[in-house]
Amino acid sequence: DLDQMLGRLGRTLKSQFPSLHGKEGGWIPPGTPLQRPPLPEEADVVVVGGGVLGWAAAFWLKALEGRRHGMRVLLVERDPTYSQASTVLSAGGIRQQFSLPENIRMSQFSAKFLRNINEHLGVPNEPPIDIQFQPSGYLFLAPHHGAEKLEATVQLQRDEGVQVALLSPTQLKEKFPWIDTQDVAVASYGLEDEGWFDPWTLLSAFRRKALSLGVLSCTGEVRVRGPPGVGPYGLCDPPQFAVCAAPQIHMRDSREFQPVACAIVVNAAGAWAGELLRVGGLPGPPLPIQPRVYIFSWHCPNGPGFSCPFLVDTTGTYFRRDGIAGNYLGGMSPPEEDEPDPSDLSVDYEFFQERVWPRLAQRVPAFASLRPGGAWGGYYDFNTFDQNGVVGPHPNIENLFILAGFSGHGLQHAPAAGRALGELVVRGGYESLDLRRLGWGRLEGGERLEEAVV
Repeated sequence: DLDQMLGRLGRTLKSQFPSLHGKEGGWIPPGTPLQRPPLPEEADVVVVGGGVLGWAAAFWLKALEGRRHGMRVLLVERDPTYSQASTVLSAGGIRQQFSLPENIRMSQFSAKFLRNINEHLGVPNEPPIDIQFQPSGYLFLAPHHGAEKLEATVQLQRDEGVQVALLSPTQLKEKFPWIDTQDVAVASYGLEDEGWFDPWTLLSAFRRKALSLGVLSCTGEVRVRGPPGVGPYGLCDPPQFAVCAAPQIHMRDSREFQPVACAIVVNAAGAWAGELLRVGGLPGPPLPIQPRVYIFSWHCPNGPGFSCPFLVDTTGTYFRRDGIAGNYLGGMSPPEEDEPDPSDLSVDYEFFQERVWPRLAQRVPAFASLRPGGAWGGYYDFNTFDQNGVVGPHPNIENLFILAGFSGHGLQHAPAAGRALGELVVRGGYESLDLRRLGWGRLEGGERLEEAVV
């Protein structure tokens, strides 16, 4: 009725306007000077990075603690517009089809979390959360030289409880007649808990719930410094553990970096997680995380219909349906030597025309007549070592934890990885999922965790 409509409108406007005197949803009349809440001088935990992983960690820290005014958690994000953020510029997919047990289990945890999202992230007197989940399996195609590897991976997934089917070229053509199966030997198709959803809604839900639990937040640039007398690649005598100094936070309305005394720092800075440690001169090997870019969109009225899966081709191209009006989005991860300059977010449309489009048209003949649409560049935290997340304590800095490097999987794994990080900090060890193999130790030992399904 009218009252409900006006109520929803009021809540929407309340959430969109900036706050007055730090109160959520207070409208600021024109000409009123902004009064930001002062930066706290101390906190128990400072989370660096306000992407979905950072907000998930902040949420779980408070949720696992279970006390409204207990642990003081401060989250710092340098770009409140999220114009270059990994989370909101991703394709929004979630899948169970990985080859690493830890990735499979994180996806399983996250799928259950998302199904019951309002039980976890619902806020009293606020509208229910709708992440606009579109159930549609991922479809991985393998050529003849990759068939055996894909079949072995599917068996591992089934052993972990994943519902996935193997399709022969004939079965593939019967189910998806718009696919050219000429060079396909076998395909794997997810039957449950796969699809895509709205990234911004999930990030907003984590943020709203975390703030309701008492998490503090501010906009600023963070510097994390090592202790005095410690060089960037080694510890002073004795070679035990060091403690990083108080994070220095540069607020936009200040000329100085202000220290925030804290017990623990969580580095969830995404594509800049490695840079944060490097600039800080912290001891230990570099964190091998670099920024990567690009997603394209296009329109094709006679393209795959409502049953279109999230398809990952033998060539490395991928695409999914975007709505139900003949729109699609996708792209291709170029070879490392052809990666665009990460300092420039301008999109190379020739890359789509020359590299992506021909591969799309070969797999889906209808795409030969597609009409290119927009494109956007954004950063995601690409782990150049083994393309898997780094979770857990820093090897040399006892009060520094890492939550980064998920290489495009951070959105779907955030509910699980954020909880794992929270368990480490609050309870001293993993309880829900054992992610010890994702720790920093593998970087030091040169032991890659190979993920076949990328």
